Amino acid sequence: MVSRAYTVAFHGVDARLVEVQCAVSAGLPSFSIVGLPDKAVSEARDRVRAALSSMTIALPSKRIIINLSPADLPKEGSHFDLPIALSLLAAIDVLPRDVVQTFVALGELSLDGTLTPVLGALPAAMTAAEHHKGLLCPAACGAEAAWVGNTQVIAAGCLRDVVHHCSGQTPLAAATPGEAPSCASQKDLQEVKGQERGKRALEIAAAGRHHLMFVGTPGSGKSMLAARLPTILPPLSPREALSTSMIHSLAGLIDEGGISRHRPFREPHHTASMVAIIGGGRHAKPGEVSLAHNGVLFMDELPEFPRAVLETLRQPLESGEVTVARANAHVKYPCKFMLVGAANPCKCGHLNDPARSCSRAPKCGEDYMGRISGPLMDRFDMRVDIPPVAYTDLDLHDGGETSATVAARVALAVEMQACRFQAFPEMTQNADADGTLLEEIATPDSEGRALLLHAAARFHLSARGYHRVLRVARTIADLDNSDGIRKPHVAEALSFRLPHGTVG
Repeated sequence: MVSRAYTVAFHGVDARLVEVQCAVSAGLPSFSIVGLPDKAVSEARDRVRAALSSMTIALPSKRIIINLSPADLPKEGSHFDLPIALSLLAAIDVLPRDVVQTFVALGELSLDGTLTPVLGALPAAMTAAEHHKGLLCPAACGAEAAWVGNTQVIAAGCLRDVVHHCSGQTPLAAATPGEAPSCASQKDLQEVKGQERGKRALEIAAAGRHHLMFVGTPGSGKSMLAARLPTILPPLSPREALSTSMIHSLAGLIDEGGISRHRPFREPHHTASMVAIIGGGRHAKPGEVSLAHNGVLFMDELPEFPRAVLETLRQPLESGEVTVARANAHVKYPCKFMLVGAANPCKCGHLNDPARSCSRAPKCGEDYMGRISGPLMDRFDMRVDIPPVAYTDLDLHDGGETSATVAARVALAVEMQACRFQAFPEMTQNADADGTLLEEIATPDSEGRALLLHAAARFHLSARGYHRVLRVARTIADLDNSDGIRKPHVAEALSFRLPHGTVG
C-alpha cells in the first residue's frame, strides 16, 4: 500500500504542491528516489536513513521506492528530507497515514535527526493554505511561515518532535509570527548640510515612488543623500511585507527574527553581473531588482555599470516584473522598485566645478554620461544636479529638517494615494498611475496645462516624459495637501525634468 506526504517545489516565487509517495514491497533491499530529483534530493535517502537510525527505527529489509509527483517537475533542494521521512514512517506504520497527509512538510535532516532551516518557508506556507493543509517546518522557519495566518504552522526542532506530534504523544504548539527587531538607523537627513534641492527631490521621490538621478562632483553628497532615503520611507504594509518577504525567503535573507516591515534598500556594486542584477543563473534565482521589490535600488556610479546591465533595467522599470528564461526554467519575479542613480558629470568628476577646470570639457562629460542610453535616462522621473557643498554650509550646526519631520509629510501623502487607489489593488502610489486614470487624477489647471504644453513643445518631451512630469506634479500636490494640480506644482515637476535654469 502506498503512503503519501506532501511538500513543495519552487518555481520563481511560487511553490507548487508535490506529492511524496512511498511504497515498501518485497524484493532485494534498496532505497531509491524517482521523480526528477537533483543531487541534493537523491542524497536524502542517506540522511533519512541516518536520522531514523538515531531514533532506533530500523528500515525493513525490503524494496523502498519514493516517487515525487508530478514526475516531470524538477525537484531541487534539501527540503525534501522531512517529507520523504514522513512518507516512509507512514509506510512502515510508525505514523498514522491520514495525519501525515494533512501537512505540507519541508526541512533538511541532519544525521542525528535535527531539522536544519531551509529556504522558502513563506511561499510553502502560502501553498499549504491554498490546499487547506498545515505546514511542518524546522523551528528556525516557524516565525517566518506563521505570517500566513490561515494555516497552522508547526515548527519542530528535530524529527523526534515531529513523530511525537503526529502520533499524538506530545503535540507541538502552533508557531507565532515573528517580526525582525527594528534597529533605529543612526543616519538622519538633518546630517546633510546644504543640498536643499536634493533633500526636496528625496521627499518627492519617497512620496510617489519616483525614479531619481543625482549628478554631481565627487564628495558633493550624492551617496549621503541616497543612504538617508530609507529613513523617510513609510513602512511596508502587511500585504507589501508578505510579497517582499516571499522573495527574500527564497534568497535566504530572512533570519529567525521573522519578517521585517522596513523597505529593502539594495546597493549593488558597479562590477555586479547581469545575473546578479536581473536574476538568473542555473536555477533562475531572483536578482537585485527583485530583492528591491517595494523598496529602493541604489546604483552608485551608474555610468560605470556595464552597458548590457543598464539596458536590461528598461523593461523591469516599466512593467514592474522581470522574466528570467533559462533552458530548464522560465519564471517571473516581481520587481516594483524605486531606482536611485548617482553619477559624476564626467570621468574626472569636475566638469561643472568652476574652481577646477576639466581639460577635456565638454567632450569628457558627453562621453561619460553617454554610457547611459537615452531610453534609460528617459525613465528617470527626476534628475537633480548636486553642486559642491560650500565650506560655510559645512560649518552650520543645524542641517535643516530631521528625517522624522520629512517622513511624517511623506506618510500623509502616501495615505492620500492609498485612498485614491483603493479601487485599484495593483496600484499603490502615483508612479503606478497610467492611461485614463492618470488623466483623471493628474490633469492640471489651465495655467499649469499651458506651462506643461509650452515646455513639452520647447524641449521636445517624449510621451513618457510628459506623463512622468504629470505623475511628479501629482505627488507634489499631494505633499502640498492640494486636491488639484496648479501651475507651481507643474513648474516644480518640470524643474526636475528639464535642464537646470530653463523653467521660469
